[in-house]
Amino acid sequence: MKHLLQWTAGKRMVVCALLLVLAGSLHAQRLLLNGNWNVKLETGQQTPQIIQLPGTLDDAGIGEPVTGTPRVDIATMAHLTRKFNYVGKAYYTRTVKVPANWKGKRLVLTLGRVLWKSQLCIDGVWLNGSEESLVVSHSYHVTGKLLPGKTHTITVMVDNSSLCPGINIYERKYPNKDSYEMVHAYTNHTQVKWNGILGDIQLQATPLSFIEQVDVQPLVKEQKLAVQYTIQQQGKAAGKFFSYVTDIKTGRRWKHTVSGTAKNGKLEVRLNFDKEAKPWNEFTPQLYQLVSVLVYGNSRDTVVTPFGIRDLAVKDRNLYLNNQRVFMRGNLECVIFPLTGYPPMDKQTWVNLYAKAKSFGLNSFRFHSWCPPQAAFEAADEAGFYLQVELPHWNLKVGADTAAFAYLRREAYRILAQYGNHPSFMFFSMGNELEGNFALLNNLVHELKAVDKRHLYTTTTFSFQKNVSGIVQPEDDFLVTQWTKDGWVRGQGVFNDKAPDFSKDYSAAAGNIAVPLISHEIGQYSVYPDVAEIAAYTGNLVPNNLIAVKNDLEKKGRLWLAPAYLNASGKLATLLYKEEIERALKTKEFDGLQLLQLQDFPGQGTALVGVLNAFWASKGFVTAEQFRSFNSELVPLIRFARATWLNNEHFTASVELANFYSPLQQAVVNWNVRTEAGKTISAGTFDKKDYGVGNRLEVGQMDVALQNITTATRLIVEVGVTGTQYRNQWSIWVYPAAEEATADSIVITQSFAAAENALMEGKTVLLSPAVADIKGTEGRFTPVFWSPVHFPDQPGTMGQLIKAAHPALKAFPTKEHTDWQWWDLIKKSKTPEVDSLPDEAVIIRVIDNFVTNRNLCALWEVKVGKGKLLFSGMDVLTDRANRPAARQLYNSLLAYMKGPQFNPQVAVPFAWVKGVTAK
Repeated sequence: MKHLLQWTAGKRMVVCALLLVLAGSLHAQRLLLNGNWNVKLETGQQTPQIIQLPGTLDDAGIGEPVTGTPRVDIATMAHLTRKFNYVGKAYYTRTVKVPANWKGKRLVLTLGRVLWKSQLCIDGVWLNGSEESLVVSHSYHVTGKLLPGKTHTITVMVDNSSLCPGINIYERKYPNKDSYEMVHAYTNHTQVKWNGILGDIQLQATPLSFIEQVDVQPLVKEQKLAVQYTIQQQGKAAGKFFSYVTDIKTGRRWKHTVSGTAKNGKLEVRLNFDKEAKPWNEFTPQLYQLVSVLVYGNSRDTVVTPFGIRDLAVKDRNLYLNNQRVFMRGNLECVIFPLTGYPPMDKQTWVNLYAKAKSFGLNSFRFHSWCPPQAAFEAADEAGFYLQVELPHWNLKVGADTAAFAYLRREAYRILAQYGNHPSFMFFSMGNELEGNFALLNNLVHELKAVDKRHLYTTTTFSFQKNVSGIVQPEDDFLVTQWTKDGWVRGQGVFNDKAPDFSKDYSAAAGNIAVPLISHEIGQYSVYPDVAEIAAYTGNLVPNNLIAVKNDLEKKGRLWLAPAYLNASGKLATLLYKEEIERALKTKEFDGLQLLQLQDFPGQGTALVGVLNAFWASKGFVTAEQFRSFNSELVPLIRFARATWLNNEHFTASVELANFYSPLQQAVVNWNVRTEAGKTISAGTFDKKDYGVGNRLEVGQMDVALQNITTATRLIVEVGVTGTQYRNQWSIWVYPAAEEATADSIVITQSFAAAENALMEGKTVLLSPAVADIKGTEGRFTPVFWSPVHFPDQPGTMGQLIKAAHPALKAFPTKEHTDWQWWDLIKKSKTPEVDSLPDEAVIIRVIDNFVTNRNLCALWEVKVGKGKLLFSGMDVLTDRANRPAARQLYNSLLAYMKGPQFNPQVAVPFAWVKGVTAK
């Protein structure tokens, strides 16, 4: 039965009187059962042990000890290593005395979170049925079984076996079966397959007539709050019902209240918005609470439901929040909590996590193939943080397992019921990279939309399936993808293969998409391990993968290079993330991006792709302020053609803003071009102008003459909005356009034979062989994708480590890490492995991946017989007229070789040199 109640002035006095009577009775009574329990395992352990709940067997050190020596192999490198492992049934037992004054109450036992199945036993009798959810709390109705005033023995059976294999994808490349499962709700790659109970374990008492469910939907256009209740009521008589809204921070109550009668079943209520009601978003996360009271006889049930007023909509293929365009600056969260191996259930941890993410300019999380606990939503509501939730689903044969799909459907309804009121819950996906029966997925989404219109839905977060990948499904409200039929919409398919061009965006590929478009898992640029991080693992998981890398590097005598490897590879990853994000912000058809990711991913073959480590701590190579300069709600952007310029040219760039903050009135945008030392080359401001909210907001053109720069110089180009913190900067390199250096007495050759002859005659030789003649690793500008273990068939390097102050590079300005001016030189290179070459001979290293840890050196100097040799694995000899960076490096090397500083101290026979030839 449905009842529609509306506030009427005649009821005001009645409602006010009820409010006075019932004020303060806003919570069900509860008894916490946290503390000492006894636990007994079904296998292995013979006697019960004491365990603290909430907690896990891992926390208690219970289970089979995991042993093994850290080795750089696929088993060790798969993920972090548990200290103790147990998969199966565990029985948790304790006594509980039910308060005597709970007589006549409805009793419910709730377990915060369980992986995967639970069942309840009271005084030796197992209750019928069990709970199975991976995404919500487990609840048991125990009225009449737990008696007020009595002491009972309760046992909770928890089974962390794989209940429903059809939700998962299995990577059998890993030798241990425990490492097969990939879905983040049930895996050992991020969280572990823990056994225990998380969150509060509580016995709750409510009236026998109670409010079972409250669903709050703000109707912004109508300026009303639509509320649907599910009432469970004993007896045939109608109960009394009323509700009102207060501001959570101030306690101020809305003027409008509703009251009336309620019976068993559904109840629909509408409240008018208060005239001072404010919307919820990332900048003003205003929260309210709906207080709902059901009075039946002498009993009353009060439910408090927090909510925010937001209107999430799609208009003209873009995302709008509260009638203003919004852009998702997202990051993946894959249950990475390396001290415990399970998600935190307390709100403060999530508050801290969102604050850290916001400090780097993020405003959203995508929970990859899992759904976080209640505390994560509460913290996101308060922070104004946008969430994409997913079913625990990553499978390539969707629909083949009908039981699995039925289970996922139940999980979807559970997610909406438990978390649907949270304003932070914006997006709902049916899983990650799904393949299979999309008719089923579309039908499920259609069904969910009919039930709950507060969120935007998608059938899958990307798919590789032919005829699905990059294509909008009939029920998709938004699309998350790597590409469309017209090309890539992320840099992974661009930055290594196309010369640097900073005028580009993804509009050409995105233009065919008719719904909001979010780029999928951008980044995945691997960074060298931080071996100093090992000491931080003081909990349930051991970083045997990091220890193995450290031991291997130490064995090879290069452990001292690890901090430099980390810094240089991290700087490269950062500049790639910058260009990824800026291209997305320049694309008018884009509505967001999802980084993979800001923090390291310690599983799937050790995917150290973060600028932060797995603890969200800094690795030292980029600050939050620096990252936020190109990843925030308002970002100044420029479009320019290339990274390297000649001093007979003009540097030109178009300036624009990506503004997803608020309209700017009469804003002034300023710019300057300066040297590293701070000397201004040129500067200016653009006329005052109003800018709306959105991207590709045109500002104006820059034109800078470069003729006064007479030596090779790195310039910093900066654009900012005057009077604000919003500033962004880029590097360009300017080289002299004059004729290149002459060889004089230096022998310059591509030939090993010619080099040998000249060296035997005591001459000075620059040897830059044809790339095909070098036995080595092909040059690749972008680093290892994701993980060299998970994806072994890829060129496995991680950028350069450069002795920037070396005199050989005096006329080729560079930092210690790879930057854009190196792109052409790296792409036309091979780097030989020279394990026995001492460091004093090396000018430029190429950082090998952490699995093979080879000593790769691209530029080095040695003494051969009476001669002196400078070897370059980068081609500095061919087509220099059309390769400015190659010509400038060539000039710099020759200038060094002609001077007295070129005096190699490491002597080798030419046979050793010839060992790097492919012939």
